Amino acid sequence: MAARLKPCVVRRGDGREQHGLAASSLRELRDKAGRALAIGEDGRPITLVLAEDGTIVDDEDYFLCLPSNTKFVALAEGERWSGRSAGSGGAGRPQRGSSRRGAASGTARLCVFVFWLVMSMADSRSAWLSEPADEVDSGAERWRQLARQLRADLSNIILMSEEDLQVLIDVPRSDLAEELAQNQTKTQVLQDTLQQVLDRREEERQSKQLLELYLEALKNEDSILSKVAESESVPRKEMDVVDTGTSSAGASARTALSDHIFAVLKEKPAPELCLDSQTLELVVKEDTQALAAALSWDKQKAKAVQQACDQELSKRLQQVQTLHSLRSTSRGKKALPCGDGLSSKRKK
Repeated sequence: MAARLKPCVVRRGDGREQHGLAASSLRELRDKAGRALAIGEDGRPITLVLAEDGTIVDDEDYFLCLPSNTKFVALAEGERWSGRSAGSGGAGRPQRGSSRRGAASGTARLCVFVFWLVMSMADSRSAWLSEPADEVDSGAERWRQLARQLRADLSNIILMSEEDLQVLIDVPRSDLAEELAQNQTKTQVLQDTLQQVLDRREEERQSKQLLELYLEALKNEDSILSKVAESESVPRKEMDVVDTGTSSAGASARTALSDHIFAVLKEKPAPELCLDSQTLELVVKEDTQALAAALSWDKQKAKAVQQACDQELSKRLQQVQTLHSLRSTSRGKKALPCGDGLSSKRKK
């Protein structure tokens, strides 16, 4: 099965001309960039860095984590990335993408970190999967159920709600290590990863809140100007909208969502970041009119929340697919040296 091509944009550091290239691996992209930009033809190595901040991309797994249409700068031997120019006198030395935190997008950083965690615990995971799964008693502790989800697949971290993540973070390390059949060092790395996922969602929530405040300020400014220029009919329409939203009592009984989910949707800023993926799917599939009535919202606001939940769900599923792809690719790469050695011996 042919590897999937990733579209990329490549340019020289000292030029504005950009080339769109598609490659399934970092090595292929480096070769195509050399031909397109006419560098490295003398056999000297080419270095690819992120145009955003100069991070050196020299790891295949890191390359696979980067989103489509990532912009690269190609550097010939002796050149350095400086933000504007690739001249040898440029300032600032790029850092390597395989170790630098915070260089790429949030999705790429999360995939790289969780992928490393998955692979570092891979040997023990095979032992977990070979054991019969214990049935979960109705009175079992919540954290043990969540820990068993991670035993099945560590990429479930991405799909968990903020509440579930916090539950696992608060579990004593020794207890969680025993449940996962791991040493405490790896368990600490796991809990640190859970905390990073929580922190990243909080950062995203704060960014969305700032954007909403800015848009609300613009909206209020436009509203003030329109009230001065128009008649008093506009406020009456606004009152009608409010009355319409509050006139649908008992509509929540017609929805499949629990009171807890309604509380999160109404009280939490950026509620899509708080919910797990199964709940996000329920919100997306809910009838928009029924959701608006149950929450005493207008239909437009309910539709916007459903769209935000749909986008968050798609992003999480894409991250999980990326991790699974990386895992399969990494396992295939481990088997390659043996095969290459056999073919070279046959040629001789």
